Amino acid sequence: MPLTCSDFCKILFAILLPPLGVFFERGCTCDLLINVALTCLGYIPGIIHALYIIVKY
Repeated sequence: MPLTCSDFCKILFAILLPPLGVFFERGCTCDLLINVALTCLGYIPGIIHALYIIVKY
């Protein structure tokens, strides 16, 4: 599936604040909770998870 312009905006948000990118992509689901936990444990794992969620869905 090709990336759209909105995906690029979500990727930018995911780099700046990873839970925000996941929230825009999936809403308030367990993916958001996982990303918040990963971001608290380390900023880089939160970014990686956020980018994975945005590209996957």
